Amino acid sequence: MAPKTVLITGCSDNGIGSAIGKTFHKRGYHVFATARVPAKMTWIEGLDNITVLSLDITKSVDIKAAVDAVAKATGGNLDHLINNAARNHFMPVLDVQIDAVRDLFETNYFGTLAVTQAFAPLLVKAKGQATFITSISGHVNTPWMCLYASSKRAIEILADTLRLELAPFGVSVLNVLTGGVKSSGQTYFKDFKLPEGSLYTNIEEIIYSRANGGDGMPRMDTMEYATAVVDEIETGKSGRFWYGTYAEEVKQGTTAVAVPLEAMDSQMIQGTGLDRWKT
Repeated sequence: MAPKTVLITGCSDNGIGSAIGKTFHKRGYHVFATARVPAKMTWIEGLDNITVLSLDITKSVDIKAAVDAVAKATGGNLDHLINNAARNHFMPVLDVQIDAVRDLFETNYFGTLAVTQAFAPLLVKAKGQATFITSISGHVNTPWMCLYASSKRAIEILADTLRLELAPFGVSVLNVLTGGVKSSGQTYFKDFKLPEGSLYTNIEEIIYSRANGGDGMPRMDTMEYATAVVDEIETGKSGRFWYGTYAEEVKQGTTAVAVPLEAMDSQMIQGTGLDRWKT
């Protein structure tokens, strides 16, 4: 009997994608591991039953090539699609360059949408599952992270809607709302600098520190996270799965109906520099 199949986007070393890939491999899956730069997937060395694909999810030619390769290898089936590839972003809203925002959404939203559309026929044939790695940041108004959070929230709406639209075809959809996890995908910005004329130059040092991981958040071990996520995926259920540091707290406590707006805002500015703002 042929092993089940899974394609994962964004599988570079020391990230969520590579950890999920390792976990599926240990469980006997044929793993299609993808990255923009395959050379950055050294974790696959010595492992069998892994197919390496070059995939920039913003490039239609790469997506088509990946679909063709998987279809040829599997006879047109794919049991699991894991949409993980994404970029990070850190900047006050008023200082963001609009072109940078477009680039961010090109990867985080439009690229994810394009990959899902392209692999949908294989998922339908297999009555498989699409999984979206999203973020709890889309549910909290953390200063300096608005654009990243917005892109992740947009993917949530995509996933939640596809859960309904794909149900008639036997395809399940899982939205993994990810909390703090140790990952190279948590891109820090050693060259971070506010633009000239920014309103926030008096707290730039604090913003820089947070951009480079100085936010005080404890982050879960990546393999611990991946094991729990794959466990959930293998149930075959559609829905939402909250996991990672503070994921449960965000799930329980940071909705508009659960917490007064003033209390939420007061909590979210702690440690960002805005809590010590001097006009």
